[in-house]
Amino acid sequence: MTAGDSLGRLDDDDYPACTMGRAAEMLNTTQGFLRAIGEARLITPLRSAGGHRRYSRYQLRIAARARELVDQGTPIEAACRIIILEDQLEEAQRINAEYAAPAKPAALTAEHVGRHRRYQV
Repeated sequence: MTAGDSLGRLDDDDYPACTMGRAAEMLNTTQGFLRAIGEARLITPLRSAGGHRRYSRYQLRIAARARELVDQGTPIEAACRIIILEDQLEEAQRINAEYAAPAKPAALTAEHVGRHRRYQV
């Protein structure tokens, strides 16, 4: 892997580029908070070869949402459950929208084209 390949992966929302210390600093929280939401199975950070936790940008957004709820007085376990339910609702709404979207018109067959020509003046 070249340096260019590595830098390109930083744009990937799922690439675990952030250490626990840096993640805690970015979220203005503690490493204990990140461990707690990991234990609650809200996020599962990947591990480096040395066993250190690494967080992706997607996981940091989830952790930030958990932090927001906890700061508002929600117990951490409840905050994690709320976020999981919000995620499930969003996914269900996305699927419903796909089913509700009008079907794309079928490609015209030779029969349809011929029939159309018959009625032209």
